[in-house]
Amino acid sequence: MPRLVSPPLDLPDFVPGSVWLVGAGPGDPGLLTALALHALANADVIVYDALVDRRVLALKHAAAALDYAGKRGGRPSAQQEDISLRLVRLAREGRRVLRLKGGDPFVFGRGGEEAIALKRAGVPFRVVPGITAAIGGLAYAGIPATHRDVNHSFAFVSGHGAGGSLPGEVDWQALSRAAPTIVVYMAMGHLADVAQRLIAAGRGSDEPAAIVSKATMPEQSVVETTLARAAADAASAQIEAPAMLVVGPAVKLRQGIRWFD
Repeated sequence: MPRLVSPPLDLPDFVPGSVWLVGAGPGDPGLLTALALHALANADVIVYDALVDRRVLALKHAAAALDYAGKRGGRPSAQQEDISLRLVRLAREGRRVLRLKGGDPFVFGRGGEEAIALKRAGVPFRVVPGITAAIGGLAYAGIPATHRDVNHSFAFVSGHGAGGSLPGEVDWQALSRAAPTIVVYMAMGHLADVAQRLIAAGRGSDEPAAIVSKATMPEQSVVETTLARAAADAASAQIEAPAMLVVGPAVKLRQGIRWFD
């Protein structure tokens, strides 16, 4: 099978012995960038994460090998150091290595750690941004990240630290004051704790909130609730990970915007 011919966009060559750190977006294959499609068409091996949709992987070149390197909370997962070493080894074998990540590689995706490891090893690499979940997922949920009548800023925070607990370095007092809209990635494992900390830091218990599960996917679900009831309502609706929590007045705009469901 011949490799796909790239459109006339003057896209860079994917040279053997290099690694491309590519964001696959939040799930819907239609949200892939031209550079991501170019990488899929030309990669020799694809080292992919758990959250990369199978429909995205189906766009690869027929001869490309698939190498799973998923990390899921609470389950046996590849160690980050081992993944970085694998990328270096595959590149040194002369392969075109596509490191494919859900969302954006530099937004809670550990792409920075892998880029540093490649740089130290002298392996050439390229970073290809992807649509992160808090942008694509909110859009598909009908919740604008910004709206001039509601908010002019928003904040992203991870609800899952390296050891599985809440990140210890988050200043919840500062975060609660930082922006009207707060998006908590990987929120399900500590949803009640996150809500409690935000309320203790000054956010209203009755503030509008939403849990967006499997954003942009055919099975996407959105639960509209309040900050105080978020954990209980998520449990009642049997919300599954991956999911993010959105807090702020922008959630109320969903009823006039929702389109995907």
